[in-house]
Order: sequence, then C-alpha cells, then structure tokens
Amino acid sequence: MKKFLFITLFSCFLVSSFSSISAQGRVESIVDSSQFNNMVLKQSFVVQVGVDSVWNAYTTKNGWESWATAIAEVDFKINGTIKTNYNKDGQVGDNSTIVLHVINYVPKRMITLQAELTENFPEFMKEDEKNLYNMILFEEIDAAKTKITSYGIGYKHNEKYMSLMKFFIKGNEQSYHNLISYLETGNPSVKY
Repeated sequence: MKKFLFITLFSCFLVSSFSSISAQGRVESIVDSSQFNNMVLKQSFVVQVGVDSVWNAYTTKNGWESWATAIAEVDFKINGTIKTNYNKDGQVGDNSTIVLHVINYVPKRMITLQAELTENFPEFMKEDEKNLYNMILFEEIDAAKTKITSYGIGYKHNEKYMSLMKFFIKGNEQSYHNLISYLETGNPSVKY
C-alpha cells in the first residue's frame, strides 16, 4: 500500500518507539508514543525549491502524477478529493483507487487529508477510519528552500499499529524521496 495514511498534530514531548533517518539521509521519521492511547507519525524533510513548487506538487493532477502515483484526479478545495491509482493500467474509480478527502487547508501553509480505507487496508484500521488524518505543513525557509512536515494522527498505541508503522514509514519515505527528486531534478526516483 503506497499511501500517505494520514494524520496530524505532534506532541512537544517525544517518547519515540522508533525513529529513523532514511538511507538517503533526507527524511526523518519519528513515532511519538508519548500519549497513552495514541501514536503520531511525524515525517519531515527539506527540499531545495520554493514553496510554490511544493504546493503545486500536492494540489494538482500534474503534481501528483509527477511524483506520487500513475493516475490522479484532483479536485483541490475544502471538501474536495484527491483520487489516485498506482496502477498505470488502472483507472480512477476501480478497486485500487485511493480517495483522499481535503478536510481543510491554508494556501501554501497546511493541508489536512483523510483517506477512505478500502478492502486493501487491515480491518482494525477500518474501525478507526474516522479518526485517521494526515496534516502536511509547508514552511518556507527562503525563496529556494521549503521544509515539509507530515503528521499522521489517529493511530492507536497497540501492537498492530506499531507493526504497521514500519510499513508506513518505509512506503512514505520512498514517496517523499520521489517528491524530493521530482522537485529538485525534474524526475522522480521511481516512476509508477
């Protein structure tokens, strides 16, 4: 499952069950398990382009298809959707489509997404679907440098989710490296 299973807010006091910096050294992933019943997946990186380019990568059809997925249909607005399919021979609407709901956003600053969980997700996650969000923050460091921080929230602090975190971290880090490569070189490191 190549999804940003998606999330929000991060506690100021970190008690990490595990953390990593990806092999390329660009993406930092931390699982905050300081809250008794919940975990937050925080992933952050800096890209050497301005915030406009990063924003377009997250909010347009061309952006999504350039770094994240083979096929995208984007209706970017509050209560809009981002529909993606990683199967280049598939189509939006088939059973491998991933639907992300745009909950809210502040232009070039923040996006909150919530995924529709399909049969491809574990049953225990489907029970928690209404509580799972991804908040993505965009911080303009200067005209040619942007920090992106993604917070996955709503994960329960239990063995099933801890095991799943390793899968999400690996998949998300690969997607973020594709984004970095696309933004900085014009080519994603992996093409779907």
